[in-house]
Amino acid sequence: MNRTHKLTLMAMLIAIGIVGATFIWFPAGVARAYPVQHAVNVIAAVTLGPGPAIVIAFAIGLLRNLLGVGTILAFPGGMAGALLAGLAYRWRKKKSSAVIGEVIGTGIIGSLLAVPLAQFFLGQSAGVFFFIPAFLVSSASGAILAWIILSRIPKDKILS
Repeated sequence: MNRTHKLTLMAMLIAIGIVGATFIWFPAGVARAYPVQHAVNVIAAVTLGPGPAIVIAFAIGLLRNLLGVGTILAFPGGMAGALLAGLAYRWRKKKSSAVIGEVIGTGIIGSLLAVPLAQFFLGQSAGVFFFIPAFLVSSASGAILAWIILSRIPKDKILS
């Protein structure tokens, strides 16, 4: 895949993540669940790898914050999930591994990373396990959505 094609695919995934966050969300405990963000993480991890997936997650988080449809908590969850999804897919070459990596990365690691951010930026003194249920629901719903999409489209069709 050449650089132009890769950058174009990254830009399209960022756009899908932003539009999806605007229209598709649901309350999940203390936070809002944005399943499209997590679906984009898994799709980016499978098609582009962990590095571009992290860049895409960061860009979506940044733009969501600038547009007022996200909080600072979008960064630890999205980026940790993208990293683990990409690494899991790289190691195992299975789409289900990327799904599991996203759920563990966002649902557990991202939620733990959110605690100090919530304390510092949002003034919330949340406990360690305060964010885990919401992050798990959000990441699992999006990861399953990505798995359904990816199982319908062969990888070579996505990249060509």
